[in-house]
Amino acid sequence: MLRLADFDAVIFDMDGVLTDSEPLWKIAMEEVFAGVGCKLTRSDFQKTVGLRIDEVIVYWHSVAPWEGVTPKEVENRIIARMIGLLTERATPLPGVIEALNFFRSQDKKIGLATSSYEILIETILTTLDIKSFFQTVHSAEKELFGKPHPAVYLTAAEHLGVFPSKCLVIEDSLNGIISGKAARMTVVCVPEKTHSPEPKLILADAQFDDLSQLVHHFNSQN
Repeated sequence: MLRLADFDAVIFDMDGVLTDSEPLWKIAMEEVFAGVGCKLTRSDFQKTVGLRIDEVIVYWHSVAPWEGVTPKEVENRIIARMIGLLTERATPLPGVIEALNFFRSQDKKIGLATSSYEILIETILTTLDIKSFFQTVHSAEKELFGKPHPAVYLTAAEHLGVFPSKCLVIEDSLNGIISGKAARMTVVCVPEKTHSPEPKLILADAQFDDLSQLVHHFNSQN
């Protein structure tokens, strides 16, 4: 039974949880990869959801190598395109503002732990106007390993001053779920709607269609 009283902090993933950025990542990657002669499609990128962008680039360079442009330059082009797309199109997913207000009203510490780079975190939090909700914001950019390694969640919990076992993680991807579980945290999954169905998401401790349902679940316990 998922009980709010069991948690001192809630740690959100960002992409696919706070905003529907996964389709934008696929647009940016498809455009940039096509520009270097690498004909990957949006369905291909399903395989690397939840990984850090540098790890995504390394993976695809090994699978479908291109010539003439360094992986770092490809990464920079994707990041630049993402900044533009997010600024133009990013909006909060259903229940995000409700959930943030709810957890704050319940005196829970709120953190963000994401594989995205700090420049993209800043873009999203500013565009959505939700920066003030978070006591800590941490990027796997600062870790040796990104998700599914647990480091980003463990560091976020340390910054919040909360034991991992007292943290509730909100994720949308399999790699994120594995990361949160490896950190010994309880993980709720709100599956990102453009992903192909992933039966392994049952590894999460609970699933909800959106964050409003999660808030309703906790409110029903009062």
